[in-house]
Amino acid sequence: MSLWLPGIGVSRGIAIGRVQKLHGGDLEIPEYTLPVVDIEGEVVRFYGAQRRAKEQLREVRARIPVGTPGDIAAFIDTHLLMMDDRSITEATVGHIRAQRCNAEAALRRSRDALVEVFQQMEDPYLRTRGDDVEHVCTRILRVLMKTDRQLALKSESISEPTVIVSDDITPADIILLAQQSVVAFVTEYGGPLSHTAILARSLGIPAIVGMHNARRLLREGEQAIIDGELGHVLADPEAQALAFYRRKQRAQAVARNKLSLIRDEPAESRDGELIHLLANIELPEDAAVAAANGAEGVGLYRTEFLFMNRKDQPSEDEQYDAYARVVSAVKGPITIRTLDLGADKQVDSGRSRGPTPNNPALGLRAIRLCLKEPEMFRSQLRALLRASAHGQMQIMLPMISSLAEFRQAAAIIGSLREELRAQGVAMADKLPIGAMIEVPAAAIAAPILARHAKFFSIGTNDLIQYTLAIDRVDDEVNYLYDPLHPAVLQLIRMTIQAGEAAGIEVAMCGEMAGDPRYTRLLLGLGLTEFSMHPSSVLEVKAMVRQSNVGELRVQVGSLLARLLRGEAASDQLEELLR
Repeated sequence: MSLWLPGIGVSRGIAIGRVQKLHGGDLEIPEYTLPVVDIEGEVVRFYGAQRRAKEQLREVRARIPVGTPGDIAAFIDTHLLMMDDRSITEATVGHIRAQRCNAEAALRRSRDALVEVFQQMEDPYLRTRGDDVEHVCTRILRVLMKTDRQLALKSESISEPTVIVSDDITPADIILLAQQSVVAFVTEYGGPLSHTAILARSLGIPAIVGMHNARRLLREGEQAIIDGELGHVLADPEAQALAFYRRKQRAQAVARNKLSLIRDEPAESRDGELIHLLANIELPEDAAVAAANGAEGVGLYRTEFLFMNRKDQPSEDEQYDAYARVVSAVKGPITIRTLDLGADKQVDSGRSRGPTPNNPALGLRAIRLCLKEPEMFRSQLRALLRASAHGQMQIMLPMISSLAEFRQAAAIIGSLREELRAQGVAMADKLPIGAMIEVPAAAIAAPILARHAKFFSIGTNDLIQYTLAIDRVDDEVNYLYDPLHPAVLQLIRMTIQAGEAAGIEVAMCGEMAGDPRYTRLLLGLGLTEFSMHPSSVLEVKAMVRQSNVGELRVQVGSLLARLLRGEAASDQLEELLR
């Protein structure tokens, strides 16, 4: 009998294959007290395991095919760097020596302390990076416990498509499995920002996360259908269902093949509305991937990773080198977001500055932290101003909630600009400063902010969470994460209308922008600039080219009016999401 299971679809597509379970699970970590004479030997054993774990990761990196998106190799590079992070190495050696405990127990204590720091971070994307700590430490632990092994399917000679079902999967394992006959991933844990989600999207492999009890309910070797868009698994399907999904799978393959034909075509609607499609990137190497997918430029470049997993802050010159590289690599406009960290995110041997706030999502973060620590902010801004000489750059300020914050930050930028000009430093003649709209207060106050900002960019990930008071990384409440909630749609429309009235550009850089299901709805709300993962650009472009923006604006206006009157409008909404 068929079994239907729901989860969170994080990488679109249909896959059909045989279930293979990966039995990772929690390690049974031993703990015992060492004789004094054995302490230094245990330190040597730990460092030996660390070296072997690094060798394993280098072997995985060497197997990444040429032409693979840069963000995939970046996951392995991040783990290699973390292997040497003092928050892991020195803390573990300290536990061995101070507490006379074995290396496994010492590493577990270091891991738990560092993971706790990440769990207190307010930004969902960065909070899920605590997974990096878990994966890095688990790899070293498996070497220490002699349970490490090369991951491979049970029968590599069988070419039949395979669906991997696991509690969680490390980036290294995903890369290895993707080179075998794996067609989909299903994990019991994780969310839209987990490693499985990000890597599966980059690799174009359907994936579902947060499917609790999947390993218990799905049988080894049974056939399963994976719908990565809807987040559904259909196990042991009947012939009729199997035929339906095979037709859908073939239709999607035909549609994907057609996408390459429009790569160099403009994102222009049927009624002549020109839409701008840009990419969200994290590495200079990703600029080439974005351009290859038809992106006109970069709508979001994150700067946080320069500041993380280190005791000191990056110097102005170090930041300038990084920013200049990425600005030079982008053939088009690029928007760089200033530091979006919180005081609790400055990872330093597992400790943070002062006590952890009860609710860090509402605490000292992003622009608030930068204004409180002006020297750190000034160093980044000077580097950005210098890098602006290398291309079409603009600066975006995150988590703006009031005009006072924006004006204070803009004044600092203006002052630094004058300093650098007096020193004869080359800069762009014009450097637009914009606000990221991700707090409901900013959306409501958008008409006021629009008189001072040169552009807006809507960060839907945080805007939705703050509006609905939910944490989408939390398995217990992420079902409440609803981009189509009337309040969310109204805030988006208010922001776009404020930008139109002031004559400034309004972009969107959150996940909604890269989901083709929402493209027609967003066009109807008046959005003309979308920024997304490079792999989504062509799908969104195809939707734009099939759409009549004028008609969509009328339809969406009618839809919102009905929703705000409390009327059911599922029929109209389904029409827009087709």
